[in-house]
Amino acid sequence: MPALEELDVTVLKGVGESLAATLTKLGIHNLQDLLFHLPHRYEDRTRVIPIGSLRVGDVGVVEGEVVKTDVVMGRRRSLQVTLRDSSGFLVLRFFHFSAAQKSQLSEGRQVRCYGEVRPGRAGFELYHPEYQVDPPAMPPPGEATLTPIYPLTEGIQQPRVRSLCRQALAYLARHPIREWLPAGLLADYQLPGINDAVALVHAPPADAPVHLLMSGRHPAQQRLVMEELLAHQLSLLKVRQQIQQRAALPLLTPGPNSLVSAFLEQLPFQLTQAQHRVVQDVRQDLSQPVPMLRLVQGDVGSGKTVVAALAALQAVSAGAQVALMAPTEILAEQHYHNFQAWLEPLGVRVAWLAGKVKGKAREAVLAQIAAGDVAVVIGTHALFQADVGFERLALVIVDEQHRFGVHQRLALREKGVDGQFAPHQLIMTATPIPRTLAMSAYADLDTSVIDELPPGRKPIETIVLPDSRREDIVQRVREACRQGKQAYWVCTLIEESEALQCQAAEVTATELQVQLPDLNIGLVHGRLKATEKAAVMAAFKDGTLDLLVATTVIEVGVDVPNASLIIIENPERLGLAQLHQLRGRVGRGHQASYCVLMYHPPLSQNGKARLQALRESQDGFYIAEKDLEIRGPGEVLGTRQTGLMQFRLADFERDKGWIEDVREIAPRVMSEPRVVEALIRRWLGERIRYGEV
Repeated sequence: MPALEELDVTVLKGVGESLAATLTKLGIHNLQDLLFHLPHRYEDRTRVIPIGSLRVGDVGVVEGEVVKTDVVMGRRRSLQVTLRDSSGFLVLRFFHFSAAQKSQLSEGRQVRCYGEVRPGRAGFELYHPEYQVDPPAMPPPGEATLTPIYPLTEGIQQPRVRSLCRQALAYLARHPIREWLPAGLLADYQLPGINDAVALVHAPPADAPVHLLMSGRHPAQQRLVMEELLAHQLSLLKVRQQIQQRAALPLLTPGPNSLVSAFLEQLPFQLTQAQHRVVQDVRQDLSQPVPMLRLVQGDVGSGKTVVAALAALQAVSAGAQVALMAPTEILAEQHYHNFQAWLEPLGVRVAWLAGKVKGKAREAVLAQIAAGDVAVVIGTHALFQADVGFERLALVIVDEQHRFGVHQRLALREKGVDGQFAPHQLIMTATPIPRTLAMSAYADLDTSVIDELPPGRKPIETIVLPDSRREDIVQRVREACRQGKQAYWVCTLIEESEALQCQAAEVTATELQVQLPDLNIGLVHGRLKATEKAAVMAAFKDGTLDLLVATTVIEVGVDVPNASLIIIENPERLGLAQLHQLRGRVGRGHQASYCVLMYHPPLSQNGKARLQALRESQDGFYIAEKDLEIRGPGEVLGTRQTGLMQFRLADFERDKGWIEDVREIAPRVMSEPRVVEALIRRWLGERIRYGEV
C-alpha cells in the first residue's frame, strides 16, 4: 500500500494540472504535504449574529434575504448586494465579480456570509465575504465546530483548501502518516500520535476546547509544534555535521605566540574578562582538526573586533590566510582601516576587496590573494565569488551573520585549503540574540557572549520626545556642537524604497543647514558612491564635520568617539534591536552621551512599549528579549528573507518552552539518518535542500 507521501495531489477529486500547479506554490506536491499545510488560526462561525446588533470591526456570520442587487459605478465598479434579516440591513460589496455571481445573488435568495464589518457608503458593509447561497441549516450548538483558516496563494480560496484537506483526511485510515517519534517520548510529554494530532487540527470536533485551539495550546497543536521545532533543529545540526565532515587545518604555533603578544602590547587598553574568556574559546576551537563554527555575540561596543583580530593572528602565525566578510561596504571598509592600523605594524599584510574594486586594481588584489602574498583579506560577500581563489584560507570571519543565510555558511566549505580542508568559521554579531532564539536559529553554532563593556564607558541617556518639539531638539544640537561635540541625525522612512529614504535624508540635511548655518553638516545615505561615503565619514571622524545626517546605513560599526548626541526621527518605525544598534553609535568616548527618539504622535500601544523598553535599559539582551515578545523572531533576526524560522505552526514566543527540550531530544534523533531526513522533508520540504548547496 503506497504511503501518503507517494500519493500525488491529483488523486483528489477536482485536482487537475492547473490546481496542482497552484498547490505547488504552497509547497504541496502529495497528500502528506497537504495534511502538513496546517491551519494557522481558527474562526468561530458556530452562530449567526443578527444584523441589527453588528458594530464596526465585528467579524462573524450573518444570514438574510437578498432584497436588491446592483452594479454600482464609482471610482471602482462594484457589485452591491443588500441583505435583510428581521433586525436590519447590510451591504455585501464585491469589486471582482462575474455575471454568474450577480445572477446567483439575485433578489429573494437566502445568503449566509462571513466577514468583517466596515463602515460604507450605504451603512455597514462586508467586502468580499465568504458566502453560501440557500445554505443548509446551522448545526445545533452541541455539534458546531471551529472553521480552520489556511495560508493561501494566488489562485486558491479558503473553501477550496478546506475541501481538499477534508478529502485528504479520508485517506488517513488506509494510509496512515508514518510516526517517526518514539512512543516513550510522546508518553513522557503526554502528547497524541501524529495521525490523531493532524486529524484534530484540520477538523476540530465540536467538543474540543475552543480557547485552547484558538490560542494554539491544544495538545494536538503542541504535538505538531514540537515536531516542527525538532525538524528545524535537526536541519541545522545537519548543516553542522556536513561542514564538520571535512577536516580543518589545526592552527597551532609551538610555544607563546609572538604576534599575539606584540598585538596586545600595542593596544591602548586592557582586554576585559569577558574578552579573555571568548578569546580562549576561539583559540581552543582553532587548534582542533575540525572546522570551528562559533558565534560571538557582544553588545554594541563590547570589543568583538579585537577578538576577531586575535583569531586572525592565530591563523596568520600558523602560516594561513584569513578572510573577513562584512555585509556593507561602509562596515567592511571600517574593518579594513582597523586591521591595517593594528596588523601592518606587525608585518601582516591586509588587502581590501569589495564589489567597487574593479579592473586592474581588482586583478592585482586577486593575484596577491591567490599567491598567498596577503595574509588577511577584508571585503563584502564579493570575497566568495568564483574568481576569488585563496592560497591557504583557513579562517573565515563573518560580521553580522544574520545578514547572510545558512547557504553561505555551506558555500564557504569549498574555499578552504586545496578544497580539502574546510575553513574555520567565526561569526560575530552586535545584535544580541535572546538565548532561546539563538539556541534555535543558530543550532549549528557554538555560542560565546562578550557580556561586559570596556571600563570607563558611560551609560547613554535616552530621551523620548514628540516631533512637535523639533525646534528644541535643533537648539540642543546647536549647543552640543558649539561645545566641540559631534552629533548624528538619523532619518528613517516608512517607505521601503531606498531612493525615497535618501531623498528624505537630503531634505533634512538642507533644512538643518538653513537652521544651523554656523555648523558643518555632512550627509551619508545608501545611494552615495563608496568613495563619497568614505570621504564624508572620514571628515566626520576627524572632526571637520559637526553634524552627520544619515539614513540607517550607519547602524553598524561606525566608530566616532567624539560623537555624544544622536537624534533618531520616527523611531517607532524601527525594531528595538536596530534602535539599540543606532544608539550605540554614541557613548564610545568618555563624555556623557544622549540619544533623542523623536516620534510622530499618536504612538500605538506597541510603539509605546518599544520606546519605553529602550528608555529603561542599555542591555542589548534585555532589549532583544522585549523585541522578540513584541515583533517575533523573523523580524529580530532580520531573516524573513532567508527562509529561516518561517514556521508553519510553531510560534516562537508562545512555544519557547519547547526549545530546551528539543535541544536535548535532537542529538538522540541524529543517530538515525533516515528519521532525520524524513522529518526535515516533512516540515521544511523543498525550502532548504542543504545537501545540494
